[in-house]
Amino acid sequence: MKTSPILNLDSARFDVTKTLGEVQATNLVQVFMSRGLEPGDTGLPFELPNANSDGPESCNLSDIVTDIGCVVIFTCNHCPYVIGNESRIESIASRAREEGMGFVGINSNDPDNYPTDNWEHMQKRGATMSYPYLHDSTQKVAKAWGAERTPEFYLLNGDGVITYRGRLDDSPKDPNLSTTSDLSDAIDALLADETPNVQRTDSIGCSVKWKV
Repeated sequence: MKTSPILNLDSARFDVTKTLGEVQATNLVQVFMSRGLEPGDTGLPFELPNANSDGPESCNLSDIVTDIGCVVIFTCNHCPYVIGNESRIESIASRAREEGMGFVGINSNDPDNYPTDNWEHMQKRGATMSYPYLHDSTQKVAKAWGAERTPEFYLLNGDGVITYRGRLDDSPKDPNLSTTSDLSDAIDALLADETPNVQRTDSIGCSVKWKV
């Protein structure tokens, strides 16, 4: 199956043309092979504790995926791109529920070096969220899925297959400057039982804060 090209719109993305002379070819291969799950792949299972007290104590992927599908977002507490997207993320979550889809947020950031992303702060933020807010304390889920930034969205169909991965739109900090609606368009396509015109974009945001 032919997939749509990746839209390299995040200036922080890995730039091959600038690094070919600086890293070994084997390292380049490792970079591209570590992108994780892509459109056409099946979402990998997880079971994580939920910081949102309004929901269950924990959630797994099968709890989230409905017959129609779901949205999985890798997010966090402190990232300005997440904060700038907050109202739009809630709008997408609301739309997902209206369409009979699941929606879940996962925080995989290192809570030791970034204490605002620890469990206590997650619980405080979770109290304001309309969807489960899960803690990936070991970072195993983020690594398995290949999450790179916050926020980063994965849209799955009712079979658990990823149909879109990437950004919400092209202006996470200011909705007035947005010229695309990538995730919303992908949801439209899913509901119409069609393949999105754009299946893959680069997420725009802060890097996932990995443990060292």
